[in-house]
Amino acid sequence: MRRPHENVATVLVDPAVLPELELDLMTLDLWVWPLATAPTSPDGPRLAFQVRRRLVEARRGAWDCAREWTPVWVSFGTSWYDGDEPLPWAAHSALWTALGRHADHVRHTVRLGGVPRLPVRHELGAERDSA
Repeated sequence: MRRPHENVATVLVDPAVLPELELDLMTLDLWVWPLATAPTSPDGPRLAFQVRRRLVEARRGAWDCAREWTPVWVSFGTSWYDGDEPLPWAAHSALWTALGRHADHVRHTVRLGGVPRLPVRHELGAERDSA
């Protein structure tokens, strides 16, 4: 059985627009987690360096502008989930459309990965649901 995980997009973000991107995504119940400070990363700065380097080098020069950008995970808030059902395609579409609005300042691939559960989102969702 697969361990519980969080579906996330891994995105490189120009630090100059990170706050603006975060606010835009929050309105869609999408949450930005900088890898360097993510609560599930025991060595966040090292993870951020490794992920950024891997993503930039994989593009063989096409993403050189992002060499100093901030790697983040973008996760889906509780409004996108229906119990244990998979994420609906509408969630994927909302994410890729929102990132597209910031195309000059973000780099990403159109796929999701799995990371250990981000406990803060689940705790916030549980608090909201019990209110």
